[in-house]
Amino acid sequence: MIVLTVNTGSTSVKLGAFRVAGVAGAAGPPPRRLAAQHLTGAGLDPEASLRGFLEQLDGSPTAVSHRVVHGGTRFTGPALIDEEARAAIAGLSELAPLHNPVAIRWIDAARAVCGPGVIHVAAFDTSFFATLPRTAAEYALPPDLGVELGIRRYGFHGLAHEAMWRRWCELEPRLQRGGKVITVQLGGGCSMAAIEAGRPRDTSMGFSPLEGLVMATRSGDVDAAIVPYLERRLGVSGDRVLEILNERAGLAGVAGSTADPQALLDAGSERSSLAIELYCYRARKYLGAYLAVLAGCDGVAFGGGVGEHVPEVRARILADLEWAGIELDRAANEAARGSESRISTPRSRVTVRVIPVDEELLMVRAALTVAKLA
Repeated sequence: MIVLTVNTGSTSVKLGAFRVAGVAGAAGPPPRRLAAQHLTGAGLDPEASLRGFLEQLDGSPTAVSHRVVHGGTRFTGPALIDEEARAAIAGLSELAPLHNPVAIRWIDAARAVCGPGVIHVAAFDTSFFATLPRTAAEYALPPDLGVELGIRRYGFHGLAHEAMWRRWCELEPRLQRGGKVITVQLGGGCSMAAIEAGRPRDTSMGFSPLEGLVMATRSGDVDAAIVPYLERRLGVSGDRVLEILNERAGLAGVAGSTADPQALLDAGSERSSLAIELYCYRARKYLGAYLAVLAGCDGVAFGGGVGEHVPEVRARILADLEWAGIELDRAANEAARGSESRISTPRSRVTVRVIPVDEELLMVRAALTVAKLA
């Protein structure tokens, strides 16, 4: 059978098609990638894009798996998309205004293009963090200003963190359910997770993907009082301030140029150097916090475009952490550019790996599990 994956961002989509044989989660041949396409642009036509992609395939999909950024508290795992689920996903747009409406557009387009009889499944970026402990999931707000209004730390990049954790378990079978591992997803958006035996204990993104690490164009953690202060000083709305913190901050904002860490490292100017220092410092701070949350760890896994391809960023984040049992192999780290690699020394008590993130394989797994196709 063929499973189509639709991995949407706010202005981009990754389409994939996989030939699948065997039962989901059972031993057997892994899904075989038949085709892949990455499309960008705010003006993408979902129906036309899907029709063009499906023309490449020798056969029609049996199921379509959609990445949906926000599942709120309702969706704690992948779900079959029926009319009720579609309405619930649309209703969560208030919590993810840049992403859930886009996902709905692609869900509707895929249902129209693929026709009746094809099963559609949603794989949620928030569901991996649905079981966060209350101390990690809730803000210090009274219930009527917090959880009763849906305000909590949802966490994002769940598909990426779960994909890294699953591959980590395969690479470290000596550890029961992976032991204690800190996963580091560094791309345009950046986040970190502390995972113990498959259960997330904390994660850096919160109520929205703005919280946490310094990112390409997002500020990460800022004092909430900054928002009304900038409203007054700039004479703009609170929504406009949030746009600025999402689109004009982070690496690009501090550097005043690109958000590409390697380009900033190569530039060496005062502003580009400061941007990199802030980026790596924030990640080191969270790494230290998660070492405390887990009472030490068995491993650290880097993924995402930056995490997989920029050795200097990894080296700066892990510098001088021998006290925590982390010893980086400089040569192995330098050689690891986009490939799965161990980058810690043989004597390091903590194993450090680069694990390329494959969200689509996890999306295929979700489709097979929910729809019981195999």
